[in-house]
Amino acid sequence: MGNNITTTRAQESTNAIERLYITMRHLFNRGFYKPTGVSGESLKNALLQLRPEIYGSIAEEKAELSGLIYVLERLPKGIEQCRFINLTSDEGYGKSHFDPIVPPKRRRNCYRIDDEQMNIEITRGRSDIYDILTHLTFLFIESEKICKRVLIEDTDRTIRDWKKLEDAVKKEELTLAEREVAVIHTANILGRSFIEIMAVHEQFSTDEQPERFLEIVYWLGKLAIEEEITGEKRAITFSALLRERLGHHIHGERWADTIKETLKKNGLLERPIHIISANMHSVMNSLFAKNSLKKEFKDKESLEIYEALSSSLNGELRAKVTKVAVKNGMIAIDDLSGTNIDVQLFDTAKMGSDVCCYDLPKDMADNQKPVLFVMDYAFGEQAYETIDEFLKPYKVKGDKSIFLDVASISIMGKAGILEGGKGDLMIPSAHIFEGTADNYPFKNELCAEDFKGHGLKVFEGTMITVLGTSLQNKDVLKFFHQSTWNVVGLEMEGVHYQKAVQSASKIRKSVRDDIKVRYAYYASDNPLETGSTLASGGLGTTGVKPTYLITEKILQQIFNS
Repeated sequence: MGNNITTTRAQESTNAIERLYITMRHLFNRGFYKPTGVSGESLKNALLQLRPEIYGSIAEEKAELSGLIYVLERLPKGIEQCRFINLTSDEGYGKSHFDPIVPPKRRRNCYRIDDEQMNIEITRGRSDIYDILTHLTFLFIESEKICKRVLIEDTDRTIRDWKKLEDAVKKEELTLAEREVAVIHTANILGRSFIEIMAVHEQFSTDEQPERFLEIVYWLGKLAIEEEITGEKRAITFSALLRERLGHHIHGERWADTIKETLKKNGLLERPIHIISANMHSVMNSLFAKNSLKKEFKDKESLEIYEALSSSLNGELRAKVTKVAVKNGMIAIDDLSGTNIDVQLFDTAKMGSDVCCYDLPKDMADNQKPVLFVMDYAFGEQAYETIDEFLKPYKVKGDKSIFLDVASISIMGKAGILEGGKGDLMIPSAHIFEGTADNYPFKNELCAEDFKGHGLKVFEGTMITVLGTSLQNKDVLKFFHQSTWNVVGLEMEGVHYQKAVQSASKIRKSVRDDIKVRYAYYASDNPLETGSTLASGGLGTTGVKPTYLITEKILQQIFNS
């Protein structure tokens, strides 16, 4: 009986995810929607039925604080004050007087057009739109909770707590006593304790905006109250240019062409190329840090060197490693295409044997020495767009095509784990696309055995590529984990990478048929454990060991291949 209940709940959740995505695509095609209109209510009801782990107590009367922190780190500062939110393509705002607002945890350019409007640039495909709309729907649900708690029924009057919060927000500066009084009133409005609100207040507080959390709560409530009383509705719109451009790989093509031109300019276009999707420091540090910093760190095998390089306080150490890398064949390509994916190229023929921490066979000719192409993390469907474009032949004048010799593609990513904890490893044997039976089995050059004996748990099995990390709930994840799909973790890009690799190598024949793939992920969270979701905070130094262990195994295989 218990199994039937769990399965039913998992099916309901799957249906809710499907409804969310169908509704989002419909609204995108339509060009606009109102959060309190029929379509907006449909999104809210689906999200409330799903109750994703990341949004905690979204379905309860009390405010969800961890989810609010998570969402506001991924949306532009001041969005809670905007009645109109416009999703646009790259339409040239960067050349205007507007300063871009970049959220701390998502690289996307946003522009505050006026007091009421925020424009958000979409250059990373549909996954970006789904991500934003889900977060906005969460914000609208939270703002309606505030409205219901402060607006006296059948009147246009508000409770005393709201008036006191409004008075506090309007003051230029608050004393400690005034702040604590305002926090007490805010706690009553949100249905939370004084100590919880005080802790969140401290998290949001900055030197420029010491009372930012109070302002966020006030504006979330204010817009919902005004909508209820005056009928002035909030609206989300999608620009005509965005709707026309989406799905046409405009940014991915620009990105890929820039890299190919850089390879050609440096005489690297016809060398064996190894693509590595990772962050912008682990490959460079693995190649050069131990030898570059041997004076500072005597124990070359210690993780201390990488932990030090990961700290924002050690800019000088990072600069020293970067300087050595540039002298030994590293070319950095900052992204100007709009993809927000930076690139580093490493010419192994220029690496000094006493500088690089890995050795190539001594008899290897320079024109056969590999080029490492390191790209920053792609976002969802953007992974297909970028890799698909890069794996196409390079067109030169006279319509001559140069086919790239891409020898391998390695993905070192972060993912949610379904058994184990933060920092543990997942080695996939296949990717499944959530909401479909689409599956992509492959021969992974990495295996669990490669990572044994390092004090980390290693899980080998299927990975599910989800439509959005913020939409997962325990019932769906338990089903995947306990069923014959044998899912060990969830991530956002795997299917998209593998789809591009298979189409280029098996169908289009633009790269070699025997291209090697290496996938390894480390756990950023365990969405099946309360308190271990992405909303519970970052990895800190827990991520250092798995990051460098995976990077080391990838580089060992490339240098020994």
